[in-house]
Amino acid sequence: MAERHGRATGSGRAVAEGSTDLHPRKLDLLNLTLVDVNGGLRPYLNVFLLVHRDWSATTVGLVTTVAGLIGVALQAPLGAAVDAVHDKRLAIVAALVFASLGAAVIAIWPYFWPVLVAFTLLTAAGSSFTPTVAGLTLGIFPKSRLARRMGRNSAWYRGGNVAIAVLIALVGYGFPDRAVFFLVPALSFLAAAAVLSIPRDIVGQEMAEAVKPEGGGSASAWRVLVGSRPLLVFAGAIFLFQLANGPLASLVGQKISLAHPNWSAAITSTTIIAAQVVMLPMAVLVGRFADGWGRKPIILFAFAMLPVRALLYTVSDEPAWLFAVQTLEGVSTGLYSAIKPLILADVMDDKSRYNLASGAVATVQGIAIALSNVLAGGVVDWSGFGAAFLVSAVIGTAAAILITRMPEPSERRASG
Repeated sequence: MAERHGRATGSGRAVAEGSTDLHPRKLDLLNLTLVDVNGGLRPYLNVFLLVHRDWSATTVGLVTTVAGLIGVALQAPLGAAVDAVHDKRLAIVAALVFASLGAAVIAIWPYFWPVLVAFTLLTAAGSSFTPTVAGLTLGIFPKSRLARRMGRNSAWYRGGNVAIAVLIALVGYGFPDRAVFFLVPALSFLAAAAVLSIPRDIVGQEMAEAVKPEGGGSASAWRVLVGSRPLLVFAGAIFLFQLANGPLASLVGQKISLAHPNWSAAITSTTIIAAQVVMLPMAVLVGRFADGWGRKPIILFAFAMLPVRALLYTVSDEPAWLFAVQTLEGVSTGLYSAIKPLILADVMDDKSRYNLASGAVATVQGIAIALSNVLAGGVVDWSGFGAAFLVSAVIGTAAAILITRMPEPSERRASG
């Protein structure tokens, strides 16, 4: 065991100290090819079902909500299974396979029950990508380089989302509407090739030695969550943030696509691209300044931008205005996505129980995203898009207020 630990530590140090740039480049490629299920594929799925399959907004919201909740319930046992896998690369490959199967089923059988099962697979698989990559990063890079590497991960991930959104627009315009979903297997193949190109000993050992899995599955995760006040406040604020933010991109895409159904894929992709282009520099900003500015000012600003954006959607129905406002998602979501793993690492003392904390927060986030769709769909059917935007603004304001109660994570770690 001691010899194995020495090899793993030495390999990780070689990467961290820059003696080779092999592994950072492969992490870049992995982040570039991962599909953002919630931010990229879910809005197009909602538009596809509403505009091209004539589903009601309530039914669309119901399917995505139920699928999301089932996916959340599966996260704890799936996380325990991943902890038990020695070769972590295989866990990512398995998730990519399930995501590909889910997307293919939606394309071939776009009916209620097949879509429900398929989107459950997609949600469960997609939610595991970012935490797994963050966990691998924690095991490879030292604290002094962690913020920059996490920012770089997020920047490449956002850059990939922009490229994927462009592909969705091109495929959606030139081919039948359901062809978009076949992009997922193609991209999953590239992502699998990227992760398998990372040497097995680097991936397999650093997390096994640095992060000690705990028994109890989801019960352990909830004990960690309830036992840490900063983590509990952070999770509560994330729940409100995602409950408000989850449906906004889909609502904008649906609103414009109903007026221009033949351009639904291009319109949905444009709304995604508008946000993702802004998210990329936000990720770089977090990587460069998170240590100097602190975590809390960044997350507070990210949360405060959400209700502003939701209110601006109600000012005009013009597509140009809605697209312009959608770029503000890049500020709020871009900052939040890049700073979240750093806050979790600080609160949980970097690697100790990081996976448990990440799993608990991911569960809370998944519940919020799932509920947000049925809530927004019901409000739209009941009182229109404007009312749905106002509800999101109120919930987003509550999230920003709650995050002010969280202690500065980096100061807490330093004082500890």
